[in-house]
Amino acid sequence: MKSGFGAVIVAAGKGSRMGTRESKQFLQIGGKPIVVQTMDIFNRLSWLNEIVLVTGRDDVDRCREWVRDYGLDKVSTVIPGGRERQESVYLGIKQMNTEWVMIHDGVRPFVTHEEIVTCRETAIREGAAVLGVPVKDTVKQVNGQGLITGTPDRQSLWAVQTPQAFRLSDLLNAHETALRDGFQGTDDAMLLEHIGLPVAMAEGKYSNIKITTPEDLEYAAFFKI
Repeated sequence: MKSGFGAVIVAAGKGSRMGTRESKQFLQIGGKPIVVQTMDIFNRLSWLNEIVLVTGRDDVDRCREWVRDYGLDKVSTVIPGGRERQESVYLGIKQMNTEWVMIHDGVRPFVTHEEIVTCRETAIREGAAVLGVPVKDTVKQVNGQGLITGTPDRQSLWAVQTPQAFRLSDLLNAHETALRDGFQGTDDAMLLEHIGLPVAMAEGKYSNIKITTPEDLEYAAFFKI
C-alpha cells in the first residue's frame, strides 16, 4: 500500500517573459541553476520519500547530470514534460509511488521548509491544500474595452502559490477527468474543483515568488539564496 509524500517539480516551460535564450529554470542564482536550488529544498526534507522532475525533452540529460553532481538522492526520475503544464504534471504524477503528492514550480526557489510543512499538514487535515497569500492590492475586473466593471472584495482574494498538496489518487482522478472533458485549469487545485473536491488554503509568505521576469531575477540575486 502506498504511503508518505512525494513531490513533482515542474520545470518544462520556456519562460518567454524572461527574455533570455536560456530557459528561466536553468539560469543561475547563488552559483547554482534555479531548478537545482528548488530541488535541493525538497531533497532536504527528511519526511519526503521521492522527487520526480519534469523538464523539457532537450534538457533531461543535463538535469540528470545535475541530480547526480549535486547529490539529489531523492530524485527518483527525470522525465520530459508535455506541451502544456497540465500535461507535464500528469506525466509526473503517473511516476509517483506515494499516497500524497506535492506539485511545485521549478522556478520557486524561495519556498521554506516551514511553508512546505504548513501545506502538508493542511492537506492531511482537509484532504487537499494549496499555499497562498492574501492579496495586498485592490483588484479590478476590466472588460475588453479596458473599462472597470467591478471591484471584488479583497478580503476574499488570495494569490495562489506552490506547493500544492493532494492525495495522489484524487489528483490522478482529477487529471484524467479533465483530459476526458477537455478541461484546462491554470493550476492543479482547479482540477479538483472541477470534480467537486474541496481544497484548503494554507497561508504562505510573500517571499515565495515565481521567477518569471528579469525583475524577479534581480530580486533573487539580491536575496542571495
